[in-house]
Amino acid sequence: MQISLKPMKIIRNAFISLLSLGFGSLMYGEESIADLVKIDLEPLDRSLNGGVVSYSESLAATRPAVVNIASTMTVKSGGAPSNDPFWRFFGEGQPQQREREVQGQGSGVIISENGYILTNHHVVENSNEVTVSLQDGRTLDAVVVGTDPQTDVAVLKVESEESLPFARLADSEQIEVGDVVFAIGNPLGVGQTVTMGIVSAKGRDGLNMIRGGFENFIQTDASINQGNSGGALVDATGRLIGINTMILTDGRSSGNIGIGFAIPTSLAHSVMVDLVEKGAVSRGFLGVGIQDLDSELAELMGFGDVKGVLITSVSPDSPADEAGLKLDDVVIKVGEREVDSSNGLKLLVAAEDPGSTVELTVYREDRYFKTDVILGERPSNRELFLGQTSDPNLLEGVEAEPLNDDLRKKYRFGDEVESGLVITSVSQDSPYARQLVEGMVIEKIKGEVVYTVREAKKLLESGTKVALFVYVQGFYRYMALEVE
Repeated sequence: MQISLKPMKIIRNAFISLLSLGFGSLMYGEESIADLVKIDLEPLDRSLNGGVVSYSESLAATRPAVVNIASTMTVKSGGAPSNDPFWRFFGEGQPQQREREVQGQGSGVIISENGYILTNHHVVENSNEVTVSLQDGRTLDAVVVGTDPQTDVAVLKVESEESLPFARLADSEQIEVGDVVFAIGNPLGVGQTVTMGIVSAKGRDGLNMIRGGFENFIQTDASINQGNSGGALVDATGRLIGINTMILTDGRSSGNIGIGFAIPTSLAHSVMVDLVEKGAVSRGFLGVGIQDLDSELAELMGFGDVKGVLITSVSPDSPADEAGLKLDDVVIKVGEREVDSSNGLKLLVAAEDPGSTVELTVYREDRYFKTDVILGERPSNRELFLGQTSDPNLLEGVEAEPLNDDLRKKYRFGDEVESGLVITSVSQDSPYARQLVEGMVIEKIKGEVVYTVREAKKLLESGTKVALFVYVQGFYRYMALEVE
Protein backbone atom coordinates (compact mmCIF):
# COMPACT_ATOMS: atom_id res chain seq x y z
CA MET A 1 0.00 0.00 0.00
CA GLN A 2 1.40 3.38 -0.95
CA ILE A 3 1.58 5.91 1.85
CA SER A 4 1.76 9.61 1.15
CA LEU A 5 1.85 12.69 3.31
CA LYS A 6 -0.49 15.42 2.15
CA PRO A 7 -0.19 18.79 3.88
CA MET A 8 -3.41 20.69 3.29
CA LYS A 9 -1.63 23.58 1.65
CA ILE A 10 -3.86 26.27 0.23
CA ILE A 11 -1.23 28.59 -1.21
CA ARG A 12 2.54 28.73 -1.15
CA ASN A 13 5.54 30.84 -0.13
CA ALA A 14 5.82 33.15 2.86
CA PHE A 15 4.43 36.69 2.97
CA ILE A 16 4.70 38.91 5.99
CA SER A 17 2.58 42.08 5.94
CA LEU A 18 4.53 45.31 6.25
CA LEU A 19 2.13 46.23 8.99
CA SER A 20 3.64 43.50 11.13
CA LEU A 21 6.72 45.73 11.57
CA GLY A 22 4.74 47.96 13.87
CA PHE A 23 5.00 45.59 16.79
CA GLY A 24 4.33 48.20 19.46
CA SER A 25 1.05 49.24 17.84
CA LEU A 26 -0.21 45.67 18.08
CA MET A 27 -0.10 45.60 21.87
CA TYR A 28 -3.42 45.72 23.66
CA GLY A 29 -3.23 48.68 25.99
CA GLU A 30 -0.38 48.08 28.43
CA GLU A 31 -0.70 44.30 28.43
CA SER A 32 1.73 42.09 26.56
CA ILE A 33 0.38 39.38 24.30
CA ALA A 34 1.59 36.77 26.80
CA ASP A 35 -0.56 38.38 29.52
CA LEU A 36 -3.50 38.86 27.20
CA VAL A 37 -3.58 35.29 25.87
CA LYS A 38 -3.01 32.89 28.74
CA ILE A 39 -3.09 29.10 28.90
CA ASP A 40 -5.60 27.57 31.30
CA LEU A 41 -3.56 25.14 33.43
CA GLU A 42 -6.59 23.51 35.02
CA PRO A 43 -6.42 19.74 34.33
CA LEU A 44 -9.25 18.07 32.44
CA ASP A 45 -11.69 16.35 34.80
CA ARG A 46 -11.51 12.77 33.56
CA SER A 47 -13.83 11.46 36.28
CA LEU A 48 -16.87 12.37 34.19
CA ASN A 49 -17.01 9.10 32.29
CA GLY A 50 -20.24 7.95 30.64
CA GLY A 51 -23.70 9.48 30.59
CA VAL A 52 -22.86 12.34 28.21
CA VAL A 53 -25.53 12.82 25.55
CA SER A 54 -24.38 16.15 24.12
CA TYR A 55 -21.34 18.43 23.98
CA SER A 56 -23.24 21.39 22.54
CA GLU A 57 -22.93 23.44 25.72
CA SER A 58 -19.17 22.81 25.94
CA LEU A 59 -18.66 23.90 22.34
CA ALA A 60 -21.05 26.87 22.40
CA ALA A 61 -18.42 29.39 23.49
CA THR A 62 -15.69 28.14 21.14
CA ARG A 63 -17.52 27.67 17.86
CA PRO A 64 -18.06 31.43 17.24
CA ALA A 65 -14.30 31.96 17.69
CA VAL A 66 -13.46 29.64 14.76
CA VAL A 67 -13.43 31.68 11.55
CA ASN A 68 -13.15 31.13 7.81
CA ILE A 69 -10.07 32.63 6.17
CA ALA A 70 -10.06 33.67 2.51
CA SER A 71 -6.78 34.67 0.89
CA THR A 72 -5.73 36.02 -2.49
CA MET A 73 -2.32 35.55 -4.04
CA THR A 74 -0.74 36.38 -7.40
CA VAL A 75 0.97 33.56 -9.28
CA LYS A 76 2.86 33.50 -12.55
CA SER A 77 2.04 31.03 -15.27
CA GLY A 78 3.35 30.27 -18.73
CA GLY A 79 6.92 30.98 -19.75
CA ALA A 80 9.69 28.49 -20.45
CA PRO A 81 9.52 24.96 -19.06
CA SER A 82 11.50 24.71 -15.82
CA ASN A 83 14.18 22.42 -17.24
CA ASP A 84 13.92 22.67 -21.01
CA PRO A 85 17.46 22.64 -22.52
CA PHE A 86 16.22 24.58 -25.57
CA TRP A 87 15.38 27.60 -23.44
CA ARG A 88 18.55 27.15 -21.43
CA PHE A 89 20.71 27.71 -24.51
CA PHE A 90 18.40 29.95 -26.55
CA GLY A 91 16.97 32.22 -23.90
CA GLU A 92 15.87 35.09 -26.14
CA GLY A 93 12.25 35.23 -27.09
CA GLN A 94 11.06 33.13 -24.17
CA PRO A 95 7.32 33.17 -23.64
CA GLN A 96 6.38 35.84 -21.14
CA GLN A 97 4.93 34.71 -17.82
CA ARG A 98 1.42 35.86 -17.07
CA GLU A 99 0.15 36.84 -13.67
CA ARG A 100 -3.17 35.63 -12.33
CA GLU A 101 -4.92 35.74 -8.99
CA VAL A 102 -5.60 32.54 -7.05
CA GLN A 103 -8.06 32.22 -4.21
CA GLY A 104 -7.36 30.10 -1.14
CA GLN A 105 -9.34 29.21 1.93
CA GLY A 106 -8.72 27.84 5.38
CA SER A 107 -9.72 28.29 8.99
CA GLY A 108 -8.46 30.17 12.03
CA VAL A 109 -9.15 30.66 15.72
CA ILE A 110 -9.62 34.02 17.46
CA ILE A 111 -7.65 33.75 20.69
CA SER A 112 -7.94 37.26 22.18
CA GLU A 113 -10.67 39.83 22.66
CA ASN A 114 -8.72 42.37 20.60
CA GLY A 115 -8.59 40.18 17.51
CA TYR A 116 -5.46 38.07 17.38
CA ILE A 117 -5.99 34.91 15.34
CA LEU A 118 -3.98 31.69 15.19
CA THR A 119 -3.87 29.80 11.90
CA ASN A 120 -1.37 27.92 9.70
CA HIS A 121 1.51 29.49 7.83
CA HIS A 122 0.51 27.60 4.69
CA VAL A 123 -3.00 29.12 4.79
CA VAL A 124 -1.68 32.67 4.29
CA GLU A 125 1.62 32.12 2.47
CA ASN A 126 2.39 34.81 -0.09
CA SER A 127 -1.03 36.39 0.35
CA ASN A 128 -1.85 39.79 -1.07
CA GLU A 129 -5.13 40.07 0.81
CA VAL A 130 -6.63 38.14 3.71
CA THR A 131 -10.21 38.37 4.95
CA VAL A 132 -11.83 36.67 7.92
CA SER A 133 -15.50 35.66 8.09
CA LEU A 134 -17.16 35.14 11.47
CA GLN A 135 -20.14 32.93 12.20
CA ASP A 136 -22.31 35.97 12.92
CA GLY A 137 -21.91 37.16 9.31
CA ARG A 138 -19.19 39.75 9.81
CA THR A 139 -16.31 39.87 7.30
CA LEU A 140 -13.16 41.67 8.42
CA ASP A 141 -9.87 42.50 6.71
CA ALA A 142 -6.93 40.82 8.39
CA VAL A 143 -3.30 41.82 8.76
CA VAL A 144 -0.65 39.09 8.72
CA VAL A 145 1.31 39.88 11.89
CA GLY A 146 3.84 37.16 11.23
CA THR A 147 4.36 33.58 10.12
CA ASP A 148 6.76 30.82 11.14
CA PRO A 149 7.28 28.21 8.39
CA GLN A 150 9.30 26.00 10.74
CA THR A 151 6.22 25.25 12.86
CA ASP A 152 3.52 26.14 10.26
CA VAL A 153 2.07 28.76 12.62
CA ALA A 154 0.77 32.17 11.57
CA VAL A 155 -0.74 35.05 13.52
CA LEU A 156 -3.33 37.42 12.04
CA LYS A 157 -4.94 40.55 13.49
CA VAL A 158 -8.40 41.96 12.86
CA GLU A 159 -10.05 45.13 14.15
CA SER A 160 -13.72 45.39 15.03
CA GLU A 161 -15.82 47.99 16.84
CA GLU A 162 -18.03 45.17 18.06
CA SER A 163 -16.85 42.61 20.58
CA LEU A 164 -15.14 39.51 19.26
CA PRO A 165 -15.58 35.94 20.50
CA PHE A 166 -12.37 34.17 21.47
CA ALA A 167 -11.33 30.69 22.51
CA ARG A 168 -9.74 29.67 25.81
CA LEU A 169 -6.42 27.85 25.53
CA ALA A 170 -5.78 24.65 27.47
CA ASP A 171 -2.39 23.28 28.44
CA SER A 172 -1.71 20.78 25.66
CA GLU A 173 1.05 19.19 27.74
CA GLN A 174 -1.67 17.68 29.96
CA ILE A 175 -3.62 15.87 27.27
CA GLU A 176 -3.74 12.08 27.31
CA VAL A 177 -4.23 9.49 24.58
CA GLY A 178 -7.93 8.64 24.61
CA ASP A 179 -9.17 12.13 25.55
CA VAL A 180 -12.25 13.17 23.57
CA VAL A 181 -11.53 16.00 21.12
CA PHE A 182 -13.40 17.99 18.47
CA ALA A 183 -12.11 19.45 15.21
CA ILE A 184 -13.84 22.69 14.18
CA GLY A 185 -13.27 24.32 10.81
CA ASN A 186 -14.52 24.84 7.27
CA PRO A 187 -13.73 21.61 5.39
CA LEU A 188 -13.99 21.83 1.60
CA GLY A 189 -15.80 25.15 1.93
CA VAL A 190 -19.08 23.62 3.12
CA GLY A 191 -19.29 25.87 6.17
CA GLN A 192 -18.38 25.44 9.82
CA THR A 193 -18.30 21.76 10.73
CA VAL A 194 -17.62 19.98 14.02
CA THR A 195 -16.23 16.44 14.02
CA MET A 196 -15.50 14.24 17.03
CA GLY A 197 -12.69 11.82 17.84
CA ILE A 198 -10.00 11.15 20.40
CA VAL A 199 -6.35 11.96 20.91
CA SER A 200 -4.75 9.08 19.02
CA ALA A 201 -1.15 9.97 19.94
CA LYS A 202 0.89 12.93 21.09
CA GLY A 203 4.42 14.11 20.41
CA ARG A 204 4.38 12.80 16.83
CA ASP A 205 7.61 13.73 15.06
CA GLY A 206 9.93 12.52 12.33
CA LEU A 207 7.18 12.68 9.69
CA ASN A 208 9.04 15.23 7.51
CA MET A 209 5.79 17.10 7.00
CA ILE A 210 7.53 20.38 7.79
CA ARG A 211 10.83 20.27 5.96
CA GLY A 212 13.65 21.44 8.17
CA GLY A 213 11.11 22.42 10.82
CA PHE A 214 9.91 21.38 14.23
CA GLU A 215 7.35 18.62 14.57
CA ASN A 216 5.53 17.84 17.81
CA PHE A 217 2.03 17.00 16.61
CA ILE A 218 -1.11 15.85 18.35
CA GLN A 219 -2.57 13.01 16.30
CA THR A 220 -6.34 12.59 16.17
CA ASP A 221 -8.97 10.58 14.33
CA ALA A 222 -11.43 13.50 14.40
CA SER A 223 -12.20 14.05 10.72
CA ILE A 224 -10.00 16.76 9.18
CA ASN A 225 -10.11 17.69 5.50
CA GLN A 226 -8.87 20.41 3.18
CA GLY A 227 -10.13 23.73 4.51
CA ASN A 228 -9.75 22.63 8.13
CA SER A 229 -6.18 23.94 8.11
CA GLY A 230 -5.75 26.50 10.86
CA GLY A 231 -8.96 25.46 12.60
CA ALA A 232 -9.45 24.40 16.20
CA LEU A 233 -8.85 21.12 17.97
CA VAL A 234 -10.62 21.44 21.32
CA ASP A 235 -11.08 19.26 24.39
CA ALA A 236 -14.37 18.07 25.89
CA THR A 237 -14.80 21.38 27.74
CA GLY A 238 -14.33 23.44 24.58
CA ARG A 239 -10.78 24.65 25.32
CA LEU A 240 -8.30 24.96 22.46
CA ILE A 241 -5.57 22.29 22.60
CA GLY A 242 -4.27 22.47 19.03
CA ILE A 243 -4.35 24.07 15.58
CA ASN A 244 -5.34 21.55 12.90
CA THR A 245 -2.76 21.46 10.14
CA MET A 246 -2.22 18.24 8.15
CA ILE A 247 -3.49 14.76 7.33
CA LEU A 248 -1.97 11.45 6.32
CA THR A 249 -3.61 9.60 3.44
CA ASP A 250 -3.19 6.22 1.78
CA GLY A 251 -2.06 7.75 -1.53
CA ARG A 252 -5.26 6.90 -3.38
CA SER A 253 -7.23 9.97 -2.30
CA SER A 254 -6.80 13.31 -0.60
CA GLY A 255 -9.63 12.72 1.88
CA ASN A 256 -9.47 11.92 5.56
CA ILE A 257 -8.74 8.35 6.64
CA GLY A 258 -8.63 9.04 10.36
CA ILE A 259 -5.04 10.24 10.74
CA GLY A 260 -4.90 13.98 11.30
CA PHE A 261 -2.38 16.23 13.03
CA ALA A 262 -2.58 19.44 15.04
CA ILE A 263 0.05 21.83 16.40
CA PRO A 264 -0.25 21.79 20.21
CA THR A 265 -1.19 25.05 21.91
CA SER A 266 1.98 24.97 24.03
CA LEU A 267 4.03 25.35 20.84
CA ALA A 268 1.63 27.65 18.99
CA HIS A 269 1.39 29.99 22.00
CA SER A 270 5.17 30.43 22.33
CA VAL A 271 5.51 31.07 18.58
CA MET A 272 2.65 33.59 18.72
CA VAL A 273 4.29 35.55 21.55
CA ASP A 274 7.55 35.85 19.58
CA LEU A 275 5.79 36.86 16.36
CA VAL A 276 3.73 39.56 18.04
CA GLU A 277 6.38 40.95 20.37
CA LYS A 278 9.54 40.46 18.27
CA GLY A 279 8.28 40.07 14.70
CA ALA A 280 10.14 36.79 14.31
CA VAL A 281 10.79 33.59 16.23
CA SER A 282 14.19 33.34 17.89
CA ARG A 283 15.42 29.88 18.85
CA GLY A 284 18.35 28.47 20.74
CA PHE A 285 21.16 26.85 18.73
CA LEU A 286 23.68 24.22 19.80
CA GLY A 287 25.61 23.63 16.57
CA VAL A 288 25.78 19.85 16.36
CA GLY A 289 24.75 17.12 13.97
CA ILE A 290 22.74 14.46 15.79
CA GLN A 291 20.98 11.15 15.27
CA ASP A 292 18.86 8.77 17.32
CA LEU A 293 20.76 6.20 19.38
CA ASP A 294 18.83 2.94 19.16
CA SER A 295 19.75 -0.21 21.06
CA GLU A 296 21.48 -1.82 18.08
CA LEU A 297 23.69 1.21 17.43
CA ALA A 298 24.44 1.57 21.16
CA GLU A 299 25.61 -2.04 21.26
CA LEU A 300 27.78 -1.68 18.16
CA MET A 301 29.45 1.44 19.59
CA GLY A 302 29.98 -0.13 23.00
CA PHE A 303 27.58 2.15 24.85
CA GLY A 304 25.71 -0.69 26.54
CA ASP A 305 22.28 0.42 27.72
CA VAL A 306 22.99 4.16 27.42
CA LYS A 307 19.96 6.06 26.12
CA GLY A 308 20.18 9.47 24.52
CA VAL A 309 21.07 11.27 21.29
CA LEU A 310 24.36 10.70 19.49
CA ILE A 311 26.43 13.67 18.31
CA THR A 312 27.66 13.02 14.76
CA SER A 313 29.37 16.38 14.11
CA VAL A 314 30.28 19.58 15.95
CA SER A 315 30.40 22.83 13.98
CA PRO A 316 33.62 24.83 14.53
CA ASP A 317 33.23 27.85 16.85
CA SER A 318 29.64 26.84 17.66
CA PRO A 319 28.18 26.90 21.20
CA ALA A 320 28.71 23.14 21.38
CA ASP A 321 32.35 23.52 20.31
CA GLU A 322 32.91 26.25 22.89
CA ALA A 323 31.44 23.98 25.58
CA GLY A 324 33.79 21.14 24.63
CA LEU A 325 31.28 18.72 23.12
CA LYS A 326 32.80 16.14 20.78
CA LEU A 327 31.93 13.66 18.07
CA ASP A 328 30.36 10.47 19.51
CA ASP A 329 29.24 12.17 22.72
CA VAL A 330 25.75 11.12 23.81
CA VAL A 331 23.42 13.82 25.14
CA ILE A 332 21.31 12.35 27.94
CA LYS A 333 19.48 15.37 29.40
CA VAL A 334 18.80 19.05 28.80
CA GLY A 335 18.43 20.42 32.31
CA GLU A 336 16.30 17.87 34.11
CA ARG A 337 14.49 16.69 30.97
CA GLU A 338 15.62 13.44 29.41
CA VAL A 339 16.08 13.26 25.65
CA ASP A 340 15.30 10.06 23.78
CA SER A 341 15.20 11.30 20.18
CA SER A 342 17.05 13.77 17.97
CA ASN A 343 13.80 15.65 17.36
CA GLY A 344 13.24 15.88 21.11
CA LEU A 345 16.69 17.39 21.63
CA LYS A 346 16.12 19.84 18.79
CA LEU A 347 12.81 20.95 20.30
CA LEU A 348 14.24 21.40 23.80
CA VAL A 349 17.17 23.49 22.55
CA ALA A 350 15.03 25.54 20.16
CA ALA A 351 12.61 26.36 22.99
CA GLU A 352 15.38 28.20 24.86
CA ASP A 353 16.27 31.82 24.18
CA PRO A 354 19.52 32.60 22.38
CA GLY A 355 22.12 33.63 24.94
CA SER A 356 20.62 31.50 27.66
CA THR A 357 22.66 28.86 29.48
CA VAL A 358 21.51 25.25 29.54
CA GLU A 359 23.01 22.33 31.43
CA LEU A 360 23.60 19.18 29.39
CA THR A 361 24.16 15.74 30.84
CA VAL A 362 26.56 13.92 28.50
CA TYR A 363 27.98 10.39 28.25
CA ARG A 364 31.55 10.00 26.99
CA GLU A 365 34.02 7.13 27.31
CA ASP A 366 32.22 5.19 30.05
CA ARG A 367 31.39 8.18 32.22
CA TYR A 368 28.65 10.76 32.66
CA PHE A 369 29.34 14.44 33.17
CA LYS A 370 27.49 17.77 33.06
CA THR A 371 28.45 20.85 31.11
CA ASP A 372 26.94 24.30 30.65
CA VAL A 373 26.34 25.59 27.12
CA ILE A 374 25.58 29.20 26.22
CA LEU A 375 23.23 28.83 23.29
CA GLY A 376 23.54 30.82 20.10
CA GLU A 377 20.71 31.93 17.82
CA ARG A 378 19.53 29.34 15.34
CA PRO A 379 20.30 30.46 11.77
CA SER A 380 17.74 30.20 9.01
CA ASN A 381 17.49 26.81 7.34
CA ARG A 382 19.31 28.10 4.29
CA GLU A 383 22.17 29.58 6.33
CA LEU A 384 22.33 26.41 8.38
CA PHE A 385 22.48 24.07 5.42
CA LEU A 386 24.87 26.18 3.34
CA GLY A 387 27.19 26.56 6.31
CA GLN A 388 27.55 22.85 6.91
CA THR A 389 29.72 22.10 3.91
CA SER A 390 31.81 23.86 1.28
CA ASP A 391 32.84 20.73 -0.60
CA PRO A 392 30.66 20.35 -3.73
CA ASN A 393 31.95 16.88 -4.69
CA LEU A 394 29.08 14.48 -4.23
CA LEU A 395 30.24 11.52 -6.31
CA GLU A 396 33.00 10.90 -8.82
CA GLY A 397 32.57 13.57 -11.49
CA VAL A 398 29.41 14.94 -9.86
CA GLU A 399 29.14 18.26 -8.00
CA ALA A 400 26.09 19.49 -6.06
CA GLU A 401 25.00 22.40 -3.88
CA PRO A 402 22.08 22.96 -1.49
CA LEU A 403 19.14 24.66 -3.21
CA ASN A 404 19.34 28.44 -2.95
CA ASP A 405 17.81 31.47 -4.66
CA ASP A 406 20.56 31.71 -7.29
CA LEU A 407 20.18 28.06 -8.30
CA ARG A 408 16.39 28.37 -8.29
CA LYS A 409 16.66 31.25 -10.74
CA LYS A 410 19.34 29.58 -12.87
CA TYR A 411 17.40 26.36 -13.39
CA ARG A 412 13.94 27.99 -13.26
CA PHE A 413 12.61 25.81 -10.48
CA GLY A 414 8.99 26.41 -9.53
CA ASP A 415 7.51 26.62 -6.06
CA GLU A 416 7.02 22.86 -6.00
CA VAL A 417 10.77 22.47 -5.42
CA GLU A 418 11.26 23.49 -1.80
CA SER A 419 14.60 21.97 -0.80
CA GLY A 420 17.27 19.45 -1.70
CA LEU A 421 20.64 19.16 -3.42
CA VAL A 422 20.97 20.60 -6.92
CA ILE A 423 23.42 18.81 -9.22
CA THR A 424 25.47 21.63 -10.70
CA SER A 425 28.01 19.67 -12.75
CA VAL A 426 28.40 16.17 -14.22
CA SER A 427 31.58 15.38 -16.15
CA GLN A 428 31.30 13.35 -19.35
CA ASP A 429 33.55 10.60 -18.00
CA SER A 430 31.67 10.29 -14.71
CA PRO A 431 30.35 6.75 -14.11
CA TYR A 432 27.04 8.43 -13.17
CA ALA A 433 26.70 10.56 -16.32
CA ARG A 434 23.90 8.40 -17.75
CA GLN A 435 21.68 8.77 -14.70
CA LEU A 436 22.53 12.07 -13.05
CA VAL A 437 22.22 15.32 -15.00
CA GLU A 438 22.90 18.95 -14.29
CA GLY A 439 19.81 20.66 -12.90
CA MET A 440 18.47 17.54 -11.21
CA VAL A 441 17.41 18.00 -7.57
CA ILE A 442 18.01 15.18 -5.11
CA GLU A 443 15.45 15.52 -2.35
CA LYS A 444 15.76 12.17 -0.57
CA ILE A 445 18.30 9.35 -0.35
CA LYS A 446 17.11 6.07 1.18
CA GLY A 447 13.99 7.90 2.26
CA GLU A 448 15.99 10.52 4.19
CA VAL A 449 15.55 14.21 3.27
CA VAL A 450 18.97 15.68 2.44
CA TYR A 451 20.02 19.32 2.59
CA THR A 452 23.82 19.17 2.41
CA VAL A 453 26.49 17.33 0.43
CA ARG A 454 27.88 16.04 3.72
CA GLU A 455 24.56 14.42 4.63
CA ALA A 456 24.21 12.91 1.16
CA LYS A 457 27.72 11.42 1.21
CA LYS A 458 26.96 9.55 4.41
CA LEU A 459 23.92 7.94 2.77
CA LEU A 460 25.70 7.09 -0.48
CA GLU A 461 27.74 4.12 0.67
CA SER A 462 30.17 2.59 -1.83
CA GLY A 463 29.15 -0.71 -3.38
CA THR A 464 25.46 -0.36 -2.63
CA LYS A 465 22.37 0.40 -4.67
CA VAL A 466 20.34 3.23 -3.17
CA ALA A 467 16.94 4.77 -3.91
CA LEU A 468 16.90 8.46 -4.79
CA PHE A 469 13.84 10.70 -4.86
CA VAL A 470 14.62 13.37 -7.45
CA TYR A 471 13.08 16.28 -9.33
CA VAL A 472 14.01 16.35 -12.99
CA GLN A 473 12.44 17.99 -16.07
CA GLY A 474 9.41 19.17 -14.14
CA PHE A 475 8.55 15.91 -12.37
CA TYR A 476 9.36 14.09 -9.14
CA ARG A 477 10.28 10.41 -9.41
CA TYR A 478 12.25 7.63 -7.73
CA MET A 479 15.38 6.16 -9.27
CA ALA A 480 17.87 3.47 -8.29
CA LEU A 481 21.55 4.43 -8.27
CA GLU A 482 24.41 1.96 -7.88
CA VAL A 483 27.26 3.62 -6.03
CA GLU A 484 30.70 2.55 -7.18
